[in-house]
Amino acid sequence: MNLRMTKLRLLAALATALSAAACYSDGGLPVGELQTESRSVKLGDAKSVRAEIHMGAGEVKLTGGARELLEAEFSYNVARWKPEVEYSVSGEHGLLTIRQPEPSGVSMGPRQYHWNLHFNNKVPLELSVNLGAGKAELTLGSLALSNLDLNLGVGEAIVDLTGDWKNDLAANIKGGVGKATVRLPRDVGVEVHAKHGLGEVRHGELRKQNGAYVNEAYGKSPVTLRVNVEGGIGEINLELAEAPPVI
Repeated sequence: MNLRMTKLRLLAALATALSAAACYSDGGLPVGELQTESRSVKLGDAKSVRAEIHMGAGEVKLTGGARELLEAEFSYNVARWKPEVEYSVSGEHGLLTIRQPEPSGVSMGPRQYHWNLHFNNKVPLELSVNLGAGKAELTLGSLALSNLDLNLGVGEAIVDLTGDWKNDLAANIKGGVGKATVRLPRDVGVEVHAKHGLGEVRHGELRKQNGAYVNEAYGKSPVTLRVNVEGGIGEINLELAEAPPVI
């Protein structure tokens, strides 16, 4: 056990170093005063939206509650890392992209990089999130979400899927280096297929059935959350939890 833990720690340290080396190469990026900007994106003629989020390094919080398609606040102290937000509509489908610009050098000083994203609860949504290094807190149970693809990098993540779901969800979560917690509802059917990497996937109160992990509501509720989890070097914890109060 000690040998295994030592190996995991070494691999985690190596992955962290490689991630840092890949993200920050030649040159230097000056750190300035903290800037905070707000952005709002209107839905337009779209009936459904695919949102793609790409963050290399920083902290992101994502939840519902927006009156428009997106209401966001960005804070950063490296001018070249001003987030890029693009939105287009083709027919009845919208495509929203939020991206951290590719870094071209090492930040010369302590950097601050925070995204606070609010999506509209009623717009049918597909969500793709790709994270590099940092922290993520994704509270998704209030959204009209049908598909989720989440790739975790180095750091910590909380993915909260508790809520009053009106439709099925297909979710793919790929772990990275660090710790990820996936909160699942008790009163909505849940089916989790887990694949272990070098790390560990802990299923908590979920029981095993036909090769998957399910909750007591599985097969009884009209809605089912189907989640595929692939562990990385770190650990992924699956937790049954109550939905947070609606404020």
